[in-house]
Amino acid sequence: MVRRDAKTYGVVLDAQGKIGWGRSDIGGDPIVVVLTESVPDSHLAGLRGEGVSYIFAGKSEIDLALTLDILGREFGVKRLLVEGGGVANGAFLRAGLIDEFNLILSPAIDGAKGAPFVFDSTEADSDKRAPLAAMTLESTRQLGGGVLLLRYLIQNDPQAGAS
Repeated sequence: MVRRDAKTYGVVLDAQGKIGWGRSDIGGDPIVVVLTESVPDSHLAGLRGEGVSYIFAGKSEIDLALTLDILGREFGVKRLLVEGGGVANGAFLRAGLIDEFNLILSPAIDGAKGAPFVFDSTEADSDKRAPLAAMTLESTRQLGGGVLLLRYLIQNDPQAGAS
């Protein structure tokens, strides 16, 4: 079932196994779901029935570093584009797993309270800091219509998570 020859994969974090797919690809890219070992066998059978590949990366919470290790080892993934919400982005940042950050600034402001953040956390992770050693602006590019793309390189401090 697992396609190991795809150029790209649609990798989805689904710790508790809540998502039902009904298909095995996203825009032609094979789906690989990252689960925890706590997911019931019935959900796994459903994924297999839909032709959806999955990996386990943790007992009850997803271990992001283990996820990247498995994706690299089993699927040959060398680069991962994270397109999550603020909480997922923040989890990767706090784990020291982001080495490049692309920020698109668009001239639209709504001023609403509770607007999404680029990097956020759950209450449980609110006191955990990202192990950033440096963040360097690598390039800027105008995309038209007043939109800017800012590309930053991130250097993580390998000692920050060692304490």
